[in-house]
Amino acid sequence: MNKINSKNLIWVPWMRRALQLASLGEGETSPNPLVGAVVLDKEGHILGEGFHSRAGSPHAEIEAFAQAGNNAKGGTLIVTLEPCCHHGLTPPCTEAILKSQVQRVVVASNDPDKRVAGKGISTLKKAGLEVINGILKKEADYQNRAFRFRVKTGRPWGVLKWAMSLDGRTSLSNGESKWISSSKAREYVHQMRANSDAVIVGGGTVRMDDPLLTSRGIANSEPLRVVFTKSLNLPQQAKLWDTSVASTFIAYSSIAERNHLYQFPDGPKRIVLNKSEPIELLEALALKGCNRVLWECGPRLSSAAISSGCVQELAVVISPKLLGGEPFGTPLASLGFKSMEEVLLLNQVLLKRIDQDWLMQMCIPQFQD
Repeated sequence: MNKINSKNLIWVPWMRRALQLASLGEGETSPNPLVGAVVLDKEGHILGEGFHSRAGSPHAEIEAFAQAGNNAKGGTLIVTLEPCCHHGLTPPCTEAILKSQVQRVVVASNDPDKRVAGKGISTLKKAGLEVINGILKKEADYQNRAFRFRVKTGRPWGVLKWAMSLDGRTSLSNGESKWISSSKAREYVHQMRANSDAVIVGGGTVRMDDPLLTSRGIANSEPLRVVFTKSLNLPQQAKLWDTSVASTFIAYSSIAERNHLYQFPDGPKRIVLNKSEPIELLEALALKGCNRVLWECGPRLSSAAISSGCVQELAVVISPKLLGGEPFGTPLASLGFKSMEEVLLLNQVLLKRIDQDWLMQMCIPQFQD
């Protein structure tokens, strides 16, 4: 936790509540951030609360004021992100805050969007409001790490996941891989998809596994399903070509053999890339409003995504099984390292038990914001 002035400790529990509210919009708000808000009266009693549920819907502050009604005058607004001060799909939140006549605004973190970036807080201060900034900033920044990363870099936050045995295998030598992990662990993966804006696989995964890549109904709107291919050598029949359940994009190089496209149904949309590199794909997905993408691909594409800085976080399910065999079915191909001084050292390691399996979540510090 970042250091907080002792007189401001009173706001910490309320900010935790606001962060909890913000998390309710997980997977639904892109390209917008996650935001939660709480309105208190003069005595510190709660009047209203809200969260941003979807791009284009009212912002968290507006939802909280709607519950508070006309009783917010002289009170306090607790909000996880600096209030916006520009006209987008909705009016500026700073206008609603001034209209409410609260006397104080408590903020967790500044908005990195250049349309705001301190201007929201400055507007409130110039109007005479007390603004307390930085309450649970570290927690708020982590919650919005995907949004902040996209604003800074122009590409989504990348999460790479795989499931493997205790001896580091993702399949048997004959390619059999269903199922290494438990059904509970696979349900967790469905939740990860629900929290993502796009799920990316390579052509090899489509040919071998014929995946569906949905959240199995967890998400209100399913993530985009993206097939990243250099050759367009894809099967004519695949679950991903049925776009009645979720949108599918085929991303391919401009020099790929386009005659293959005629064998696919009309449902999948196209993304044409110049060099068909992972970073180029993510830049294209950022333009489509993606804050977070989930890589569910084979070893070569996984390694390429890591090497190009397109993976910031790993989610690895480890099952207490031994598959054995010669080197085969490993989660990654070569990363080109020649010495132990070159290898990637992961941090922020979290370990969680899921039924018989273990989930390890880690970040790659070299490729973070």
